[in-house]
Formats: sequence, structure tokens, C-alpha cells
Amino acid sequence: MHRLPPHVRRARRGARAAAGCAFLAATLLVATPPAVASAHPDPIVDRSTGHVVARGDSLASIGARYGVSVQLVVRQNALDPRKPLRPGQVLQVTARHVVPPPLDDGIVINLPQRMLFLFRGGRLASAYPVAVGRASWPTPTGEFTVRTRETDKTWIVPVSIQEEMRREGKPVLTRVPPGPENPLGRHWIGLSLPAIGIHGTIAPASVYGFRSHGCIRVHPDDVAQLFDRVAIGEPGRIVYQPLLMARGSDGRIWFEANPDVYRKGAGTLADARAMAVERGIAQESLDWRLIETMLRARDGLAQEVGVDRDGGAGRAAGGG
Repeated sequence: MHRLPPHVRRARRGARAAAGCAFLAATLLVATPPAVASAHPDPIVDRSTGHVVARGDSLASIGARYGVSVQLVVRQNALDPRKPLRPGQVLQVTARHVVPPPLDDGIVINLPQRMLFLFRGGRLASAYPVAVGRASWPTPTGEFTVRTRETDKTWIVPVSIQEEMRREGKPVLTRVPPGPENPLGRHWIGLSLPAIGIHGTIAPASVYGFRSHGCIRVHPDDVAQLFDRVAIGEPGRIVYQPLLMARGSDGRIWFEANPDVYRKGAGTLADARAMAVERGIAQESLDWRLIETMLRARDGLAQEVGVDRDGGAGRAAGGG
């Protein structure tokens, strides 16, 4: 069993008492992934950028890389999705997410958002789009710890997946060695939740989707970075929060609505109003017409929905 690095242990001791207040200052503002923490006051991950199309890019791969739906990329750039992209073409990509309630140190995965957040000292350190379990094979929620870290892991195919292969008329595999055919990619972070891990992928365009058999699938570049930043014993939490609302220290209020793929309770306008009350946000500060539109769309894009400069002194803000 490996111990956490000394800087992580020191950060934990000093951060627990201040984690709630520190969250107001936690955000991520970058032009391109992977994301790096900044001191901007809003609790928002902003991966928006002008993306220069490279050879081999597709709408799906671009959306997966930034954590945004293909539909949003198409709409923002007035594209015809039936036409191929041109190398050198510049696409505006708007990809923003509300940061969910933090840990002092550790990983938070919000399934409806299809995002993984890494915290250090109660502050956001990095965030990555992920793929999670499909509706018929949902990723479980709950607390976990990192149990293993492996590179080039042989995939021992679970019996349940073997049965799926058989039903679909595919060759039934029992194990897949490391290499270009191994769906785990090069990096595996095993969790204490049964049969669940965070791993790379040989299909990067599948990220930011509900596509896996329950595991957390991450772009190969992102999982390599995450792998180097976590240790055995790292704590974490998987949550299911389709709706998130947060207020920055400058008073701006952000809201995000995600799909309820697992049908656990999609969240209603009444739920959004209750979230505002819980966070001490004045009802009259919010654009409820915009919030209703976002609840219908559930496109996973965080938008500014109001300003509450007078409320919330000393009151909590954050996703939920």
C-alpha cells in the first residue's frame, strides 16, 4: 500500500476547516484541455476555445475532447452535420460546467455531467470530460478510494460482458492483453467500488457520453495526467446531480441542466427554486424564463442566469 505524497497529506491537514469557503474561489479557465486551476472567483470550469480542425477530427471527437455536445457545436457554428470538417477550419467551442461540491482532496465524478473533478486543498486542481455507464449498465454512485494503479493492464473480461458478446453474435473474449485492441487503454485506476475503474480508451470520441459498462472512461492524454496525480488511498465520490447552481464571489449566478439518463429524477423548476433558497440566492435575482428553457434543453452547458451582489455574504455556493 503506497502512502499519499507528503504535499497531499499536508494539504489535507490545513484544508479541512476552510474547504467550504475555499470553494467560492475554485474554478478552471483554460482555452484548451487539459485544464489547470486558476484563482478566478467563479465556480466554473470553462474549456471554451476556438478549435482548429485537424485531419481526422470529427464533431464527435471535438465534443468529446472539450466536454460539449455535438448539437451545441453544430448550432454555434451553423454547421451542416452531414458535411465533413475541413482541416484548418476554426470552430468556436463553448464548454462550461458548474463545479459540484468539493472534497478537501480527492476525485468527484458527477454522472449526468460526464465530468471528473480533482480537488487539492479544497480547491479545484483539474477537470476532465468522461464517459460513464450507459442507461442499461449504470455507473454506481457512492464513496470510494483508489485501490490500484496499473499501466498496460490485461483486461479480464467480466462474465456479464462475455454474455453480452454472445448475445450480440460477437467473438466471446475472456481476456485482452495490452495493446491497440485493449479497451482499457494504457492507464487503469482501480476503485474500491466493485468492478469499477477509471481508465483510458482506444475510442476517444466516445468520451463525454453514456457509453461504458459502468467504468469511467477518460481521454488517453487526460487519464495519463490524472494517473500521475493520484495515489493509492486517494478518496473519491461518484454523485448523480443533473441540476447544479452556484454563485461566484462577484455575485454572478450559474446554472446547469444535464440529462437524467438513469431516470433517477430529472429535476424540476421547483427543484431549481429550492436550490436557490438553499444557497441563499434571492429569487428575484434569477432569470426564471432562461432557467425553464435550460431545463427543457438539458444540454449540459452552464450559463449565467442572474446576479445577486447583495445576497450570500458568508452563505454557501456550489453545485447540487
